[in-house]
Amino acid sequence: MKLLLIEDDRNLTDALQPVLRGAGYAVELAHNGIDGEFLGNELQPDLIILDLGLPGKNGLEVLRSWRAAGNRTPVLILTARDAWHERVDGLKAGADDYLGKPFHTAELLARLEAIGRRQQGHASNELHWRGVTLNTDSQQATGADGRILQLTGIEFRLLRYLMQHPQDVHSKTRLSEHVYEEEQQRDSNVLEVYINRLRQHFGKDFIETRRGQGYQLAPETTA
Repeated sequence: MKLLLIEDDRNLTDALQPVLRGAGYAVELAHNGIDGEFLGNELQPDLIILDLGLPGKNGLEVLRSWRAAGNRTPVLILTARDAWHERVDGLKAGADDYLGKPFHTAELLARLEAIGRRQQGHASNELHWRGVTLNTDSQQATGADGRILQLTGIEFRLLRYLMQHPQDVHSKTRLSEHVYEEEQQRDSNVLEVYINRLRQHFGKDFIETRRGQGYQLAPETTA
């Protein structure tokens, strides 16, 4: 999942980036409100962490601008402005959650996970498709035959995105945008390597190739 972190405190972004990457997010950064507003529209991230006290344009203005333009990307406000009326203002402006500073990273990750689940209509941290289970907390997959698989970081990101959108056809470009960070995006041959690794884990027919379109999880089988 691609996550946009809009925060002007560079010490905080330096500390958060490895934590967020370790949780399976491809992290993009903006350090002011103007760049943040642009990237929130341009990158079409899956989640956004938004500070309020930003240079250039404050976070509430950025959020209101997105919502007025129809941008529905889930947003968690992360800010030192944590009075009750400020939380109310943030939620009324269109935020999906609000966390005050200082904070515990475990709580931040749990809130992001909860927002992502709600966005995808899931009630738990497990995704299921064709007998395969993916625990998004432990990043561990269980095959239809019961084998437990420890996935690499890219394998986890790719499988999670496919299982969150199991009925969509995904172009290589779309998958690459949601799995890799902008400066790390790989050519299509590398993505094919990871698709083939997932097929080795879960069966060749688990991921279908749609000629000229991309990839799609095979339909669920009925008993």
